[in-house]
Amino acid sequence: MNMSAIITAVIVIGVIGLFIGLFLGISALKLKVETDPREEEVVSALPGNNCGGCGFAGCSALASAIVKGEAPANACPVGGEAVAKKIAEIMGVDAGSSKRMVAFVKCAGDCEKASSDYNYQGLEDCRMLSFVPNGGPKSCNYGCLGYGSCVKECPFDAISVVNGVAVVDKEKCKACGKCIAVCPKNLIEMVPYEAEVLVACSSNEKGPVVMKECAVGCIGCGLCKKNCPQEAIDVTDFLAKIDYEKCTNCGTCMEKCPKKSIVNRKTL
Repeated sequence: MNMSAIITAVIVIGVIGLFIGLFLGISALKLKVETDPREEEVVSALPGNNCGGCGFAGCSALASAIVKGEAPANACPVGGEAVAKKIAEIMGVDAGSSKRMVAFVKCAGDCEKASSDYNYQGLEDCRMLSFVPNGGPKSCNYGCLGYGSCVKECPFDAISVVNGVAVVDKEKCKACGKCIAVCPKNLIEMVPYEAEVLVACSSNEKGPVVMKECAVGCIGCGLCKKNCPQEAIDVTDFLAKIDYEKCTNCGTCMEKCPKKSIVNRKTL
């Protein structure tokens, strides 16, 4: 092989490599996107779960939005007040008021208390039961199906299925909202961490129908509303609802409820 040809080839390859390197280097400088140094600080302050509970794709996306002023310092539901204060300090703003929220499953119709129309044997995924008769075996179309789609979705291991009903451990819950999004019955809502007295029912059926379907279903009788000393309860569409801003957890409504649809979270 001609030695001069080899040397020429090596030189050509070297020149091409040098050109490509210079081109990439210059392009990197010209196309470089300047980032606010505070963004990295905010990312470090965030818990790093990337759960999406804040409404953004992950912690990095949230940090970018906070620095740009597109999200408040207390936008992370997982970090809570402690993280909000750190981020507010980084951004030089007021952290704002943030109340700790936790998920609650509005159903107490377990295997003993809720009636069933048939025995179901199949894929254990609540979302798939919309394709089976009556949307699932339970007679109550509003009741928890108990097949744990929320359990599988929760990144904090805060939910378990107890006797056919999903139950949230409020000490583990970080209010990311993933369980709410995955529940096909829309049974899960965010409530204040301090809330102890809760309506464990979601049915909007009239009383006679509810009594046939579930022993602890709300029948919309209104006794809770009439007896609440704080006027914190209303009954809409045959279902009691508590205003947590007014509720003092006195438990009067729970005592007066004839169906025991209102429960103390400590007993769950």
